[in-house]
Amino acid sequence: MLRQFLLFCRVRKLNEPIPQNIVKGNLQYYQNIQTKLAEIAPDLQGVNAYRYGRQISWGLQEYMEAVSFQHYLETQTLITYHDAQANINLGATPHNIILTVDDYLLGIFDMVGEVMRFAITAMATGGELPGKQGQNVLADLRELRVSLACLEADKGTWLANDIDKKMPVMVECVEKVEKALYGLTVRGAERPKGWMPDTDDPRRHEEVEGS
Repeated sequence: MLRQFLLFCRVRKLNEPIPQNIVKGNLQYYQNIQTKLAEIAPDLQGVNAYRYGRQISWGLQEYMEAVSFQHYLETQTLITYHDAQANINLGATPHNIILTVDDYLLGIFDMVGEVMRFAITAMATGGELPGKQGQNVLADLRELRVSLACLEADKGTWLANDIDKKMPVMVECVEKVEKALYGLTVRGAERPKGWMPDTDDPRRHEEVEGS
């Protein structure tokens, strides 16, 4: 439900509030999520929060991915676990659903992919890697990569299995931004701004027509 929200966010700059037209357009999805959480909350209280938590784990991870991505876009910082837990229960009637540390961490793994797409889109459309002075998106992603790579989970647990699946994807996402920035820095410097293949160089037309 938040995929449309994430797609809109990819074309934005860092350290700015989400535009109100996007917030308004996606309010229905956010409200629907809170409604669904309120409906299942009675079955996830007390010991049942841990007994049945796995059944909603993937949904909470997806939600964490969107929430942490929005937080990063607006502040260029990583949302804390406590702030993420509070966000889960922002509905009109607090439903006290527990966000486990596992779901929080796994959602952060997924967020790296969205930050990667945001960074590459920003470089393709704006010609530079966004970020604060001295701390751009790639620097943030590298810090995340180091931190997430240091995680240790007991072998055979759900968390360990999920980390094993998400770790290679996360590393690949950071490498994609590194390669994109390399291409922008090296090859981009050789081409004038606004250069498009097969349009500005008449010799390319002659080669195609004469081939």
